[in-house]
Amino acid sequence: MQGRVCIVTGATNGIGEVTALELAKMGATVVIIGRNEQRAKATLQKIKSAVMNADVSYLIADLSLMRDVKRVADEFRAKYDRLDVLVNNAGIVSDKYVVTDEGLELVFALNHMSYFYLTHLLMDMLKASGTPSQKSRVVSVSSEAHQVGKPNFDDLQFKNKYSSIRAYGQSKMMNIMFTNELSRRLASENANVTANSLHPGAVRTGFGADNEGLFRLVIKLMRPFFLTPEQGAQTSIYLASSPDVEGVTGKYFAKSKPKQANKNAYVEADWTRLWSYSEDTLKKLGMSL
Repeated sequence: MQGRVCIVTGATNGIGEVTALELAKMGATVVIIGRNEQRAKATLQKIKSAVMNADVSYLIADLSLMRDVKRVADEFRAKYDRLDVLVNNAGIVSDKYVVTDEGLELVFALNHMSYFYLTHLLMDMLKASGTPSQKSRVVSVSSEAHQVGKPNFDDLQFKNKYSSIRAYGQSKMMNIMFTNELSRRLASENANVTANSLHPGAVRTGFGADNEGLFRLVIKLMRPFFLTPEQGAQTSIYLASSPDVEGVTGKYFAKSKPKQANKNAYVEADWTRLWSYSEDTLKKLGMSL
């Protein structure tokens, strides 16, 4: 990974932090994106303490806000002249229906739209940095929760009847669908960029800790059986760095092996429908494409 520049979103704790650390150990230049500067500084220090001469920095953004996604992409472009690996890792689960101040449902905004928009804004850099022998990579963290997430295109943002489980599961289904459509488009252009999604496993992190009631209780009871962040990050690290997956694209992985996702993730008409909906959402917000 020497000479390769990597972005990891949601990298101030959990599997994102471990992914950033391990890529830095391999010699990559790593840019972590988090929303809390104090935690970003702490993560930076942790990586620099563990890796001599680590080339790591951070950018601050609330990726549930598309204006922040645009700003942080611009800030990255101002500082770096290449991008080899983008790890879309930031995510949230919410037991309540929450709307961002841009008018988007929170889980949809962070878990799907930030992946879609950040990837779009940085795609020209990814294409320019990839070569036939060493392609650039987009790695998007999904989840087996996608199994309950057949997309409801009549109400993708759950305005009518909110369910925390379905909202999260649907967002994770969108991660796979977006990845599949992105891979298809890149292949049609013969671009030197691959795109894959993954299930990290049930991981023992702070994920879901801000929720209340039954959801929080279930996570608390199950936590002792969850993977460590180090275990959960392995597939992300593998897809970001391993020569074994050079040129592999449009796949869903678990335990560092390709896996068949739910059949609903392979409906190509839904891929393009989701892509169009996402573009229309950005246009309505006045965001440049």
